[in-house]
Order: sequence, then structure tokens, then C-alpha cells
Amino acid sequence: MTTDTRNERTDGAGEVVGLLLAAGGGRRLGGRPKALLEHRGRPLVEHAVDVLRAAGCERVHVVLGASADTVRRRASLPGCVLVDNPDWAAGMGSSLRVGLASLRTTGAAAALVSLVDQPGIGATATARVRTAYRSPGTLAAAAYDGLRGHPVLFGSAHWAGIEEHAVGDRGARDYLREHVGEITLVECGDVAEAYDIDTAADLRHLAPPPEPGQGPGTPASGRPDSAAHME
Repeated sequence: MTTDTRNERTDGAGEVVGLLLAAGGGRRLGGRPKALLEHRGRPLVEHAVDVLRAAGCERVHVVLGASADTVRRRASLPGCVLVDNPDWAAGMGSSLRVGLASLRTTGAAAALVSLVDQPGIGATATARVRTAYRSPGTLAAAAYDGLRGHPVLFGSAHWAGIEEHAVGDRGARDYLREHVGEITLVECGDVAEAYDIDTAADLRHLAPPPEPGQGPGTPASGRPDSAAHME
């Protein structure tokens, strides 16, 4: 793991820090790194960082993996702490581990974890999950019609246990299954859609660049606009 600490702070008592997992290589997309897929004329990683910040996360750590050097060159990520995961091909679990490890010395009380390939989840849903934080023992997750999804909030008291369980593509699933009674589910199905960009067919969810005079950002509601579903 390599961490760019130029933007790192250590005064985060009580703070929820955004943790964006953006290391995926897009194997089913012909090897196109997900972080660099374009949505509204910008890389997905930029949109995902904007969502976390609009949701109230002043600090954001971004885990990079596939084509990390290219992502650093092409994406504008000012103020983010960029964390390289050399084992990104081993699955999302490795990115979650290195991301949480990068937060250990920050003093943060919780990590709000989001995925780069879910542009249908905007700031409104993400903020709802962030505001579920109560203490370092908090576990919270977005729910869509009652089914748990992302983003998820991990209080710092859980980080060590999550790191032990995070293997392959399972991420924190096994840990959350063991602590299901402690999880606060935050319904977000009314303001977001939890689809993933995994296959060529999923690319229909990505919108073209905005027309002149239109802003490039994610809609304030967090629900993707109609352009995101053009087929």
C-alpha cells in the first residue's frame, strides 16, 4: 500500500471521513478502469468524490488500483488522500483493507464507504447514511426497499474486525452478517438507484457530456436524471 499523505490530517476526532473504493479494473468492460469511465463528461471517480463532499465529508480518501498512474494524471482530485492498492486484482476486500488502514492515524471516528461504479447514488442518499453516525461503534448502511447496499458507514471500533474479514470480492459482508443486529439501515430507495457499472450493457446508465450552459455535477437530489438512462 502506498499513500499520498500530502493532504492527510490527524485532527479528525468525531469526524466521518469519506472512503471511495475506485481500484476496479473493469474486467467485464474490456479492462477499462472504472474510475476513468466518463459520466457527464468527467471521470466517474471525480463524480464519486463530489458526492461524498456534498454529503458532508470534508475529507476523502480514494483507493486506486488499476491504471492508478493514469487515474492520477487524468482525474482532478484536489485535496483527496490517494491510496494505492497494489493487490487490487484480488478483489474489493483488499481495497477496503488498505483504505481503512490509511485512516488509522487520522483520528477519524468513522469511514463512509462508497463505490466508484454506482453513479445512481448521489449526495442525498449518502448524506442520510452519514447522519446515522452516533459513535465509533456505529454501523450503518443504505437500504433499497429494505435490502442493504452502499454506501456503508463503519465506526472506527469496527475497522480491525472488518479488515480481518475483508477478503476477495466479499468486502465487509461476512463481518456485517456477524453483526447484523447492530446495523442501522437507512432507506434510500426514494432518492437513489443502486445499480453497478459492471458490464457493457450497464454503460447505458452513463450520461453524455452536458449541453452548453448546463452544469456537470450530480443532481442535488441524488437521483440520476433522465439522461443517465438513455439507451
